[in-house]
Parts: sequence; C-alpha cells; structure tokens
Amino acid sequence: MEHNKAAQFIVICLIAGLKGQQSEDEGGWSLPSDLRLQDEGPCNIDVLDGSSLSYQEFIERYAYSRPVIIRGLTDNTKFRLLCSKSTLLEEYGSRKVRLSTANTYSYRKVDIPFQEYVDVLLRPQSVDTLGSDTLYFFGDNNYTEWQSLFRQYKSPPYVLPHTSGAYSFGIAGPGTGVPFHWHGPGYSEVIYGRKRWFLYQPDKEPHFHPNHTTLSWLTEIYPHLPEEEVPLECTIRPGEVLYFPDRWWHATLNLDTSVFISTFLG
Repeated sequence: MEHNKAAQFIVICLIAGLKGQQSEDEGGWSLPSDLRLQDEGPCNIDVLDGSSLSYQEFIERYAYSRPVIIRGLTDNTKFRLLCSKSTLLEEYGSRKVRLSTANTYSYRKVDIPFQEYVDVLLRPQSVDTLGSDTLYFFGDNNYTEWQSLFRQYKSPPYVLPHTSGAYSFGIAGPGTGVPFHWHGPGYSEVIYGRKRWFLYQPDKEPHFHPNHTTLSWLTEIYPHLPEEEVPLECTIRPGEVLYFPDRWWHATLNLDTSVFISTFLG
C-alpha cells in the first residue's frame, strides 16, 4: 500500500515536471541555453505584489530613489498570446525590423525582415562576441505597423507626474542583453523568458567596457567585484515588472529566448 502511494507520488511529480516544461516552451520561443545562464543570481531588489503597493507608496518609496519589482500589476494574458512565435511571424514575418548593436555608444542600425531575424540572428550569444557585432531587436519600432499589437498591452498604471509612456518592444536570444547605460525612468516587463537585471545608482558608475557584452561582464568582472561595488540585481519573469528610476545605470542579460517590452516615461 505504501509502495503504491510512493509510486503515485512519483507519477504526480513527473506530470508536474512535464507541465513545467510545457509552460517554459509556451509561445514557441524556447531555444537551447548555455548552462551558465541557468543561474538567476541573487535578488536584492524589493519584490512586491501589486495589490500591496499603492500609488502613493510607489511615489514616496521608489519613484525617485530606487528600483522595485512589482508582481501582478496588470494582466497581459491577451498580449502574451499575441506575442507567440507563430502569431508574430504570421503578422510581421515579411515586415522589416530595425536592429541595433548591443554596445553602450555609437549604435549601428540594420534593417532586415523579421522572419530573417528570427531564423538567422535569434540565437544564443557567445561570451567573446563584441557588442558592436551583436545585432539586437529592441526599440526603434515602427509604431504604425506595430500599433495593433501595442494597443493590446496594458502598461503599468503607476506613471510619474507630468510624464507619458513610450513603448519599446524586443525579442532576443539567450546570453544577449544590453551593457551598462542610463536614461530616463521606466518599466520593463518580460512576456516570455527570463531577464536578469543589474543596476547602480546614478553616482556609482560601474566598471565595464562599452563594447563588451553583459555576458562578458558577468563572466569576467562580476565574480571579482568588491563588496562595495556589488550591484542591485534580480531576475524577472513573466508577470513581473521592474521599475528603474531616472539616470540609474543598468545592464540586462536574457537567460532564455525572451520577449519583452519597456515603457519609458518622459
């Protein structure tokens, strides 16, 4: 009898594991990842449930002073379905997208069909590839062509006074990301995949090479950082939104093939 119960428990665990795999493969974006990218790293950023954070608390505690991750702030189930691989390729496959090099300065722009980007360039990143040789699809979206998709996105409701939001949409492979840079405040939401974030406050410029990728920085510099230079960091998953204040240095690393969208406030 006890043996049967144990067997049933093992079967239940196997089924749960398969369901987890199916969940990870949702959207058709799954690609093989480097084993190093399985480590989501520590999380030393506040992670809050959207129902427990009022707008007033957001303004007082985070808007101008530090990043925060908020779960369940909006329901983007419909937008997520529209961002599946098959749906996006059917709608936008023949249309051109503008790619940027993944370095801190002097961006190069390349326009190619979205289908070609997915088939040829959407692949895992090599640690020794330079940022200037990495073409990254994020932002530079043609708002006329992408308007029907963006219209279905529910952006975070907590905006700063006297600002409005502008969207930047992207898709990138495992190991890719943008190296350290800064700009105005905003939100980042992962639709598929996982994205690891590293942040420093404005007066603490991180040590990095502007033409080396975040993967290179993580491999070569991050392990040797003294305690006083350790960044704020966390990995965000679908259903989570990261808010970053104005002029905060930040770099990102996609742990999986990721679909994501940022709302820049200005």
